[in-house]
Amino acid sequence: MPESGAGLHLQDQLEILIQDFRTSAEPPMPVFVVHAQDGADDDAVTGLVRQLHAGQEAHRTRCAVAQDTYEGATEVRRAAAMVRALSDPKRWGGPKAVYRRYAFPRLRLVHAIDDAVAALGDTWPAPAPGSPEAGQDQRQRLLNQLAQQRWRPRNTARWHSGLPLFDMAHILPASLVTVLAALLARSEWYVAVGAGLVFLLLLTVLNYVLPGRAPIFLWLRRESRWFMTTTFLRAPDQEDPTEVSLLRPVQSWKAIAARAYDVAEALTAGGDFHLQLCVLALREDLRDNHRRWSWDLRGFKRTRPPMLFLPNADTRNGGIELIRAISDVRSRRSELDPLLVVAGVRAQDVSRLERSVIPAAAEPEAIPSRFSDRLRTWYREWGRNLRAEQSPSRERSVLPWVMKIPLPHDQLAPVQERSRHLRASTRPTPARLVWALHTLVLVIVLLTAGTVMRADALHDRYCSASVLTANRDTRRERTPGGGTECIGIATDGVRFADWLPVPGPADEVSALTADEGTPWTVDDLEDLIAGQNDDVLDHHSGKYVTVVYAGPLSADSSDGSSLVKGAEELAGVYLAQAVINKNSSVKLRVLLANGGVDLGHQEEMAEAVAAYAAEDPTVVGVVGTGRDLKSSRATTRTLMEAGLPIVSGTNSATYLPREFANWFSLAATDQWQTEQLGLIAAQLRTPKRRQYALVLARDTARTDDLYTDEQARYGQLMLRRHGFTLLDQRRYTLSGGKPELRSHAQEICRGGRVPSVIYFAGRVEDIDSLMTHLGTEPGCAGTPLAILTGDDLSKARFSAGGPPVAPKVTLYHAALAELKKAAERTTFYLDAAAYLPGLRGHRLRYDSPALDSGQTALAHDATRALYWAATRDDRPQSRASTWVNLRNVKIEGMATGTIDFTGAPLYGDRAGHSIVLKEVSRAEDGTSTLRVVCSREAGNTKRLTRKECALR
Repeated sequence: MPESGAGLHLQDQLEILIQDFRTSAEPPMPVFVVHAQDGADDDAVTGLVRQLHAGQEAHRTRCAVAQDTYEGATEVRRAAAMVRALSDPKRWGGPKAVYRRYAFPRLRLVHAIDDAVAALGDTWPAPAPGSPEAGQDQRQRLLNQLAQQRWRPRNTARWHSGLPLFDMAHILPASLVTVLAALLARSEWYVAVGAGLVFLLLLTVLNYVLPGRAPIFLWLRRESRWFMTTTFLRAPDQEDPTEVSLLRPVQSWKAIAARAYDVAEALTAGGDFHLQLCVLALREDLRDNHRRWSWDLRGFKRTRPPMLFLPNADTRNGGIELIRAISDVRSRRSELDPLLVVAGVRAQDVSRLERSVIPAAAEPEAIPSRFSDRLRTWYREWGRNLRAEQSPSRERSVLPWVMKIPLPHDQLAPVQERSRHLRASTRPTPARLVWALHTLVLVIVLLTAGTVMRADALHDRYCSASVLTANRDTRRERTPGGGTECIGIATDGVRFADWLPVPGPADEVSALTADEGTPWTVDDLEDLIAGQNDDVLDHHSGKYVTVVYAGPLSADSSDGSSLVKGAEELAGVYLAQAVINKNSSVKLRVLLANGGVDLGHQEEMAEAVAAYAAEDPTVVGVVGTGRDLKSSRATTRTLMEAGLPIVSGTNSATYLPREFANWFSLAATDQWQTEQLGLIAAQLRTPKRRQYALVLARDTARTDDLYTDEQARYGQLMLRRHGFTLLDQRRYTLSGGKPELRSHAQEICRGGRVPSVIYFAGRVEDIDSLMTHLGTEPGCAGTPLAILTGDDLSKARFSAGGPPVAPKVTLYHAALAELKKAAERTTFYLDAAAYLPGLRGHRLRYDSPALDSGQTALAHDATRALYWAATRDDRPQSRASTWVNLRNVKIEGMATGTIDFTGAPLYGDRAGHSIVLKEVSRAEDGTSTLRVVCSREAGNTKRLTRKECALR
């Protein structure tokens, strides 16, 4: 700390200015010039300035101290060299200084141009005639030299802070934008980060490695913007562009090049321009380093102004010229800068600073006797005179920004008793606490944790998600077997096949699919449908309708038949799309919606379809929902409220057409099916003899299955109507996906009332176990027994190695699709051979293993019917019009016959369903023999008769 009285008082005055600076008053900062009244005290004054410097460093002020000598041919050049030395951030304060180091980009740009001029030598800008440089473009010579220097001063570190990235103020934000763009595009996080790193590496190479190039984004740097906008450098006859623009990089580059050439020419002329330009750049950099409303609020954190100490300002180091230049530049500019200068001048050099704010004619009694009071009086007087002294129209011989302080000998002597000196508040500002590195780290940690948690939640909930966003049209759900399935409507590249189990030797789903003989996969069909959709959107915009297929497109080890059904139906939908798009002017776009294993999540699926349809008016209806479940009412209601009609190929629910006007189905209802099976039951009944019958149904208490309940209810009514004595209905359960039928078979077969007819209201996958127990249980084995069941048994291929029928047992079941009678009048099989994967080039028939279940044919016909209603008069129809037009649909030549909705009553049952009654019996070699008892193709409303359906 200062040891003299003058030092203590000056230190107090500095702290008062610092306190005013801290409280946002922005006081004008003078150039304090201290000198001794007696030349013998010059060394004491020099020591005093060094003491002030040490005191301010202890107070954590950003301080710089000038050396005694600097190189230069003239005093102005030495002053410029002094300013150049100040462009090193390390010269301003040590490790105790508040906040990070200063940056001097503007001052370094001026030095870069000066170094380029020096490197070109005396041959620029006027080379000697005949020299190699004479024929060159002098502006281009300068730009080439600047490019070699990377537009930075020569002999400076190329990599700041040891790494190139810290010098790329615009490359890092550009890379961040790249990462965010990738994340918003729902890429995986590693793809987004990889894209950002590749982009950053590319720009780094372009910015640093390529020789002879200006830095990328030079025109966006803050020094370039200052370089082009400061009025100090703007010439009145400037013809080149003078502005930099974010959206005009070429024009901005030309403007910077032209300004650099003008400044370089001015630097070669010598004079005061070089020094004043350096001083201007220094003060602008310091203003920017203390700018309060910057991105890092650095002005609020740096609460002490920067101080420059010149212990011995004279002609040797250019200090006198620097003081004059600071005053002149400040007088020309209207902005305040935070630089506070304290200079010590020898008594003999004071005459070079003729400008003083101390009144020459002051009355002796007006000057306080105490030095501290005199110092404050001089400062107030300097502040009052500052405005008038800067007036450009006033003749003056003063330096307005210089405040000379003469020091008497007694004030330079050491003091014996030191009073406590002043010190500006050191309390951290809110900006340092709130907007600081530790806060940033905390915020980044919290944001990262929140982002990771959100990303994890999105990935756990949605099928397609990135770090920040997700495709909300599909969601993840659990399958009954514990796997994961994707539920909803597939958009933006989502594929349901990606969520199917990977095929393997022990994969039950794959084994079942192979047994069923399906030659295609869901993956194949999704790719083909996506190709059709892309072609429709690319080449037929505004001339298409969109149909949603809603079905079971998930697999589960406990029920592989669900996926087989979905794959077969999806094949029919694709086949209809391919044929339509080839032969019709109005194209068909198909979107896929997955309701999960056995459509267990069809309500969520319906909600997703309805939400998507609200945004896409081209969606005209839904095909599918082919299982009768307890959720079918809610599903149908949701789609009805969205204005979407449903055309189902296989859902045989009796209540849906009676309750919902938007429901259309090609499948015969459960009630009507059992009525037709009653034609067979009547022939199994022996008149005037008691015959027992019972209904054996799967337990649905813990499932969503309603088909089984309807089959059981209507089967029981049918058996009672035909005179059978009904035993109590039995419900079997599943254990590990397998039916528990052994105890039921024992009780049925060993009792005194063995039934001759069993109505089986179960699923196709349970029939094998039932046959096994009936064929081995005493009382039933070897005894004639008839089993009646619904259309679910049509999925079994008894003639192709399917489940065997027990001896003496005859199985009668209904099927929804009569394919044989319709085969002569349809192109369905030719189209299937042309378009379906695995079948191209084959000769197909109604009994071909890939098509004989009727699932593909019914889905195909349902899609064609919905498309017909949506394109009446060969124009795309609205959703409402499609719903109305469905009651006028009558299409012949379909795979199952004639699809006719014209006679369908509102809220009632229609006639003309396709139906087949089949008989399966055991042959002598133990295989199953299949026979069609009777049938009707679609569109034929003639009733089946007992004679027509006569048994052998």
